[in-house]
Amino acid sequence: IELINKSNADWFHLDVMDGVFVPNITFGSPVLDIFKNYAKKPLDIHLMIVNPENYIDKFSSYNPDIITIPMEAVKDISAVLKKIKNLNVKAGLAINPDTPIKHLEPYINEIDMVCLMGVFPGFSGQKFINKTNSRLIDLKNLIESKKIRITLQKLSFSINDHSAFKDLNGLVSPEIEICDTVFFSCLSSSFL
Repeated sequence: IELINKSNADWFHLDVMDGVFVPNITFGSPVLDIFKNYAKKPLDIHLMIVNPENYIDKFSSYNPDIITIPMEAVKDISAVLKKIKNLNVKAGLAINPDTPIKHLEPYINEIDMVCLMGVFPGFSGQKFINKTNSRLIDLKNLIESKKIRITLQKLSFSINDHSAFKDLNGLVSPEIEICDTVFFSCLSSSFL
């Protein structure tokens, strides 16, 4: 954690996986307590779990700056986003590679961040899905059409897959801030 605290990373992105919404399990309260106590950079807790609405209060206790929920795991997205914001936490919405960008439109004014998945959630080291680049352009067009300001995480691909960064020129605008993210799960990779 101290290494990342001293780095140029914008924040910590912490994938909490339950083995149900995604086929893998990561970490829970003991690890998040450590981040709460030692991280000096903002925390984004990405709940890759079923029924994340049942755990918003618990995860907000770790003092995250952002709680990100997968839109595919929630029935009443607006209610969960409101619950997050009522706890004075920014609300993020993750969207899987096979979910059309237009499904974000009803919620785009309610969120602070979009996590556009470049792989299917659950396992690190996957190859970047190239259609994500065109989805980024669709997302940019949606954001600009609504005249809002939003943060877009560029993440969820293999750290060694540099193809993920091609053709991203022109995506930054006054409305869109693209943040680099450090994954807790990648601390042992060649990224560092």
